[in-house]
Amino acid sequence: MTTTGMHRHGARSSGEGAWVSGWTGFAGVMMIFGGVMAIFQGIAAIAQDDVFVVTGNYAYTFNLTSWGWIHLALGVLVVLAGAAVFSGATWARVVGIALAGLAMIANFMWLPYQPVWSIVLIAVDAFVIWALCLGTGREARTD
Repeated sequence: MTTTGMHRHGARSSGEGAWVSGWTGFAGVMMIFGGVMAIFQGIAAIAQDDVFVVTGNYAYTFNLTSWGWIHLALGVLVVLAGAAVFSGATWARVVGIALAGLAMIANFMWLPYQPVWSIVLIAVDAFVIWALCLGTGREARTD
């Protein structure tokens, strides 16, 4: 009886605590992973343009150095948003969804330079959006 009372009053829901668990934690980790990979992509594109093979006929042609700066800036923002997702705040989830969507678009447009890696990061961003949209109400139910 005492344990139940302590459990009811001492337990925190996933949105109230300083740390989150379940799908939100997964999304935070994957955002940090995807953001770090985007930072590495950006640094590689800025430092050495000759590392990447550019296809000739692609509808979205941009300067590779410009893409490097875009990936670098977006990667830093995604890492910061991924860290903020661990707070459990709703604003962090919304920002995370928006940034993961932008990262998906950037990786789609990055396909001519690194096709396989772009597809992997698009899948990571899709899982992040799914996990953040899942919501805290569906995770960690023990009823």
